[in-house]
Amino acid sequence: MIRPHSKETNNDKQPVIKELLGLSAKLIQKWDTDGDDEEIQWMIQHCSNPALKAILQEITVRMLHVLEAIGQLEPVNGITISNKMNIPKGTVSKATRRLIDKQLIQSSPLPNNKKERIFHTTDLGKELFHLHRELHQEIEKNVIQFLSKYKQSELDFLMRFSQDMLETSWVDVTSFKDN
Repeated sequence: MIRPHSKETNNDKQPVIKELLGLSAKLIQKWDTDGDDEEIQWMIQHCSNPALKAILQEITVRMLHVLEAIGQLEPVNGITISNKMNIPKGTVSKATRRLIDKQLIQSSPLPNNKKERIFHTTDLGKELFHLHRELHQEIEKNVIQFLSKYKQSELDFLMRFSQDMLETSWVDVTSFKDN
């Protein structure tokens, strides 16, 4: 708590900073785990295709994101998917194999390069791609509604805070800036 007319010290901030660190860890855990099941369940509830519902029971969010990249960029190779999503090529390879097994994508060799493969969505893959897009539109609508409850000054602070977080190295203390 900030006391009126007193100089604020780092020691005064420590309890709040520790609480923020704990909340940050909980937020990261929620975004890494809880959201996955919730997203899959939303898609199952909003899907009318029984074959797709069965696939959704077995699919991972990583596979959905690889499918999303293929749907956006097709025809596309694994290297481009890896670069766009910032994930290792091996992870893309594993996800594309599983998507092929589930008949969501097809692969074919490049005309002048028999080793490299390009990927396309199947009709079933396109259906899941569009369902996943609908999910993200729903999430965006709900995030906007959630953030709308805050005042402009609070949103400005969140924006500045988020930008500072992205620009800060937690290893290199020289990157800390006082504003």
